Amino acid sequence: MQTGEFRRIGVAGHSRHAGMRDILAELLRLAERHNAEIFVEEHLAAHAPAASFLPDSGLDLLITLGGDGTLLRGARLLAGDDTPILGINLGRLGFLTSAARSELQVAMRAVFDGEYWLDIRSTLDVMVKDASGPRQDPLNALNDVVLHKGGLARVIRLAVHVGPEEHEVGTYTADGIILSTPTGSTAYSLSAGGPIVAPTMDCIIATPICPHTLVVRPLVLPSDTEIMVTPLSDDDEVVLTVDGQDGAELRAGDQVVVRRSDRSIRIVRFQDQNFFETLRRKLHWGLEYADRGAKR
Repeated sequence: MQTGEFRRIGVAGHSRHAGMRDILAELLRLAERHNAEIFVEEHLAAHAPAASFLPDSGLDLLITLGGDGTLLRGARLLAGDDTPILGINLGRLGFLTSAARSELQVAMRAVFDGEYWLDIRSTLDVMVKDASGPRQDPLNALNDVVLHKGGLARVIRLAVHVGPEEHEVGTYTADGIILSTPTGSTAYSLSAGGPIVAPTMDCIIATPICPHTLVVRPLVLPSDTEIMVTPLSDDDEVVLTVDGQDGAELRAGDQVVVRRSDRSIRIVRFQDQNFFETLRRKLHWGLEYADRGAKR
């Protein structure tokens, strides 16, 4: 369990969600009871006129109202701060979120009482380089870094190297490649046939997307491995996407360099919440067995 006070609480979410005004009103009431102040994103201000705008830094807690995508966006809003994130799930799957809408009051009471723990998740730094050096500031990924085709439905060719010596892994002819953290192993990488990896593992997962050759399989690499991916063909449109939100268009010869970041994300969890319980609940593991047992 944790100690410390939450006095400055930020809120990120989608303004078009049907119940956003009621949720924010509830959060404002709960915060007032605990002498805390609520700060909201500017586009949420119409739903919570009594709240201040979200500052660039200095929050004690960030609450995200939505699904995993909203939590990923919230992590980017923190811009490197160690502020804990509490995800309230208003969507469907919600691997990263910690409580449902119906559990909001219980979750906030537990937070204010210190009855929670912090789930520390690793992230990746992403750099795009050309012959003259870095093309832009580094990006940061909590889930994954994806190089994928754009435009016409055809495969692309990507050269993959690892380590400071740039050892060649191979040339992938595929729809793309996903480089993910253990957190991201249950996202796009899983859909592409990648392994489920416990979030406490120190590794990076490289999962090809629909490879032309079926013997090209996902790789699990040590977390201190630097991975370089280079598009090879001039006539292929290749796009870089980071956590499904930031990105860039790539040219032949550009190099995408991915390595483990010094930054980690802290997610609020509650009693009895763990990775395997989430897998069972979200992926419906063991339900058939449980149903058979209930019918006996």
